[in-house]
Amino acid sequence: MSKKKTVIIVESPAKAKTIENVLGKDYKVLASKGHIRDLPKKKFGVSDDLEPTFEIIPGKEKVIEKLEKEVKGRRVLLASDMDREGEAIAWHVSEVLKIPKTGTRITFSEITARAIKKAVENVRNIDENLVHSQFARRILDRIVGYSISPLLWRIYRINNLSAGRVQSATLKIVCERERKIFKFKPKEFWRAQLFHDNIKFELVRINGKEVGKELKEDDLKPVENLKKVRVLKVEKKESKKSPPDPFTTSTLQQTAAAKLKFPVKKTMMLAQQLYEGIDTKEGHRAFITYHRTDSTRISDEAARAAREFIERNFGKEYVGKGKRSKKKKNVQDAHEAIRPVDVNLTPEEARELLQEDHAKLYELIWKRFVASRMSPSVYNEMKVVLDHNGYEFEAKLQKKIFDGFEKIWKRDVEEVWKEFKENQEILVDEVKIFKDSTKPPERFSEGTLVKEMERLGIGRPSTYAPTISTLISRKYVVKRKGKLYPTLLGFLILDYLEKSFPEIVDVKFTARMEEQLDLIERGEKPHKEILKNFLEQFNRDLEAAKRNFFRVDYETDYKCECGENMKLLTGKYGIYLKCPKCGKTRSIKPYYTAVMIDGKIFFPWRRENEVELEKEHPENK
Repeated sequence: MSKKKTVIIVESPAKAKTIENVLGKDYKVLASKGHIRDLPKKKFGVSDDLEPTFEIIPGKEKVIEKLEKEVKGRRVLLASDMDREGEAIAWHVSEVLKIPKTGTRITFSEITARAIKKAVENVRNIDENLVHSQFARRILDRIVGYSISPLLWRIYRINNLSAGRVQSATLKIVCERERKIFKFKPKEFWRAQLFHDNIKFELVRINGKEVGKELKEDDLKPVENLKKVRVLKVEKKESKKSPPDPFTTSTLQQTAAAKLKFPVKKTMMLAQQLYEGIDTKEGHRAFITYHRTDSTRISDEAARAAREFIERNFGKEYVGKGKRSKKKKNVQDAHEAIRPVDVNLTPEEARELLQEDHAKLYELIWKRFVASRMSPSVYNEMKVVLDHNGYEFEAKLQKKIFDGFEKIWKRDVEEVWKEFKENQEILVDEVKIFKDSTKPPERFSEGTLVKEMERLGIGRPSTYAPTISTLISRKYVVKRKGKLYPTLLGFLILDYLEKSFPEIVDVKFTARMEEQLDLIERGEKPHKEILKNFLEQFNRDLEAAKRNFFRVDYETDYKCECGENMKLLTGKYGIYLKCPKCGKTRSIKPYYTAVMIDGKIFFPWRRENEVELEKEHPENK
C-alpha cells in the first residue's frame, strides 16, 4: 500500500467498496464489520460506579489484526454512520487501534463523491456526547436485561426470554389494544342511503339534528320508498392537496408495510443495502441517502436537482415550493430525509440494476422524494344536500383539475362529479336501509405499530425494527395475516413486569427516558446522572422481586372435560393447564393467542382450532 494513501474505516464491506470506488486510488477503505467491542456476553460488565467494561467481540480478532496492520503510520479517518451507534463504533475503533479522537471523524448522509470529499475536508472530533448517549442506552439495556431475564427464566422455565426497556413498553401497547378488542361490545344502529346516478348520499340529519349511532329501523320508515327528493344546498369550492413530505425512517417503514407488504425488518435491511452500495452490472454504487432519520429536511443541492428534474420532465407548473412541515417534538433533525442520491436515476432505470425488492423500495423512495418537491394537486369539490321532509342526505363530490404531485404519487381517492342546482328535483334510483354496528379498534400491523411508537415517543428510528423483530422472535407476539396478536407468553411476561417492575412497562416513563438520552446527546446532562436516577427505583423493584417469589397461578376460561375451568400453572417443564376439580392436566403452547383481563386468562379460540392454528402458522412454533 502506498504511504500516501489515507485509510478510511467504515462499518460494512459494502459501504467500504462503494466509498473506495468513489474516492479512487489515494484512499484505502476498510470495514470494522460493525462493532468490534461490546459489553461482555457472559458477565454483567458494568461497575458499581456505572463504568462499562468492554471486551473484544469473539470472532473480531482477525478484523482488528488486519486494521492494525493497515493503519500503521497512515492518516486514518473514521467514517461509521452518523448516529449514536456509528459514533460509538468510531470511539471503540479509536480506542482499540489507538487512533486519536480529535481530527479523525467524518460523516456524510450519502455515499457520493461530492458528499464524501466535503466530509474529508471537514474532519471533526469524535462527539463524546453522542458516545455517552449510546453508552447510556447500552448500559440501561444491560441493567434491565441482565437483571430481569434470569427471573423470567426461573419463573416460566422457558429459555430465550427477555425484558428490554423499549421492547416491554411496546409489548404493553400491543396487549392493551388486544384487551380493548376483547372487551369491545358492538352497538347496533340503522343507516339509510339513497342513490342517484350512481352517486351515494348518506342520511346525516333529521329535522336539523345530526344522526349518530342511535337510529332505529322505525326512524327510517318515512324514507324507505322515496322516489323524488329536492336539492336543498349546493356548496362548491376549489381545494389544494399538499404533497407529502419525503420519507423519515418511520414513514418509510409504515408506507413500505402498507404498499409493499414488507416487514419493517426487511425494509431496513433493503434500505441499508441501498445506502451502503450494491454490485450492479454498471459497477458498485449507492442509491439512497442515510436511512435512519427523523427529519424531513432536504439539502439545498438536492432540492435544486429535484426542481430541475421536475421542470425538465413534467413542466414548470409541476415545480413546487418544497415547503417543509413544522418540526415535531423530539425530532433530532441530525441529517436529511431519505431520498435518492441521484434524482436523475429513475425507477425504470434502477430496475435494470437492482433485484426486485430493492427496486420496489427504491421506487417508493424516489417517487416520494420527487412528489415532495412538486406542486399541490387541485380539485373542484362540491357538497350536495338533498331533502325530504326534514330528512337530509349528503354527498361530497370531487374531480381533479390539476394532478400536480399526484402525477407520480397517487392518492386513493374516488372522483365523482355531476352538476346539481339548488331546489332542483331529482329522481331516486334506490334507497338502502340497513343495520350496522360499531367496530372494535384494529389490531396493529408492523407499520401502524411503528406509527404508534413514534407518536408516543417510544424508541427512536434505529430501534423500531429491532424492537418489533424481538417481540416476534421471543414469541410474545405472533403475526397472522399481517396483524400482530399478543400471545399467552406475551401477557404472562407483561403481567409479571407490571407487578414487579412497573416503570419498565410504563409508556410515559419510557418516552421520558428517550428524552433524557437526547439531553445527553446534546450535552445538557451527564449520562451517569441519568443512569443513577433510573437505578434508584429500579434497584428497589429488583430487590423486592428477588425476595418475593412470583407464583404463576391464573384462572382461565379453558374448560376441562368435567366442565370446570382449568388453571394455568408452571411446573418443571414450563406452563400447563390443570383442573382444580378433577386434577386432569394438559399442555398449552405459550405462543397461542390469549387475553389477560384482571388476572384471568381468556383463550378466544376453540379447542378444535389448536391443530389448525399450528398448521396455519408453523413459523410461530
